[in-house]
Amino acid sequence: MTFNDLNLTEPILRALKTEGYTIPTPVQSIAIPLILERKDILGSAQTGTGKTAAFAIPMIQLMCEEKYNGRGKRTIRSLILTPTRELAIQIGESFETYGRNTPLKYKVIFGGVNQHGQVNALQSGIDVLIATPGRLLDLMNQGHVRLDNIEFFVLDEADRMLDMGFVQDVKKVIARLPRKKQSLFFSATMPPAIVKLADTILVNPARVAITPEETTVEAIDQVVYFVDKNNKRHLLRDLLENTDIERALVFTRTKHGADRVARDLNKSGIRSQAIHGNKSQNARQSALADFKAHKTRILVATDIAARGIDIDDLTHVVNFELPNISESYVHRIGRTGRAGASGKAIAFCDAEEKEYLKDIQKLIGKKVPVMDGHDYPLLINEVEKTVSGNQRNGRNGNQRSNGNSSRSAAKSGSNGFSGNAKNGNKSNRRRQTAA
Repeated sequence: MTFNDLNLTEPILRALKTEGYTIPTPVQSIAIPLILERKDILGSAQTGTGKTAAFAIPMIQLMCEEKYNGRGKRTIRSLILTPTRELAIQIGESFETYGRNTPLKYKVIFGGVNQHGQVNALQSGIDVLIATPGRLLDLMNQGHVRLDNIEFFVLDEADRMLDMGFVQDVKKVIARLPRKKQSLFFSATMPPAIVKLADTILVNPARVAITPEETTVEAIDQVVYFVDKNNKRHLLRDLLENTDIERALVFTRTKHGADRVARDLNKSGIRSQAIHGNKSQNARQSALADFKAHKTRILVATDIAARGIDIDDLTHVVNFELPNISESYVHRIGRTGRAGASGKAIAFCDAEEKEYLKDIQKLIGKKVPVMDGHDYPLLINEVEKTVSGNQRNGRNGNQRSNGNSSRSAAKSGSNGFSGNAKNGNKSNRRRQTAA
């Protein structure tokens, strides 16, 4: 199947051809015809599978087929609600790309910046509004946004919207929407709580589930290093000294942690930038632009970058700290292995994070392979292995020093996990299944 088989109009096909799109992804090939048939959608698919295009393309076509017939300036006909400004910006870019040959007008609004430019754009009239909940409600309360004429409503990353504490804001927005509209819920994961909420909003929705919601992309090669918390920065630095890792996205749980990791890497001569909620919008966009342009080798981020950040050819994701919400792991590593490409996900796990790892493995339905033989082994892990009879060379866990052996074993080869050290000799590392 190609996009030509989806009954799309010539202006849209021309835009897709310009972008080099020929074959739709599974979620696109299923969702686009359903949306064109005016069905509500409850859709789930893994990150990197093209969910934005799956709803943006048919929405653009339907809006162009049913042109606004009101008098005066344009009114907002489509609303896309999304959790982060980065994702909002990316969705806005997608609408402009796919709708470049149409007369539709789009605007992205989000908090953290002066509202003046956003208000001016709204007053001049737009067709499609992409928004984060907080700023949308602010402008609605000020009388700058009316949703009376909404024909299409999209809740993107629906689980994250509610998980991040937006549930009340989402409900307030939904209460202001007209009863008659086409509603589309899309997300990478679709837990029961979201399905229950969707049942109160969607009307006889078509369910689009391309893969089991919580499974990770099969193309991503995953591995975990057990390491003491204080030695994570040393292990990260040694791994990144492998120049075969051209770019890596490193995740931390906190904003201060992201700043600290980036600072430590820069001191080691590894160019890095941090991106998180305390950074200004301009600083965040600049950091992303530098990373995409290969000006910065390492981008250190909190979960604000776990969704919607589409970086071409990103081969490595490092979980410097495991997330305490298992679903976040899926979205983090989903930044690599996108659109069928291969990718590698490295996780660091300290003693306090072992429960997080268990939850993650339960969610994804498989054990994450363990990388043994590095220079910063988790002492508690070594003691457990000794007690279970897995002593090696007569050494037990309390005899093992942490981080004082040669660092060459921690430096990885071309796959970013194991292989040749700097001297070219093959290490004797092995992977074993996490207990």
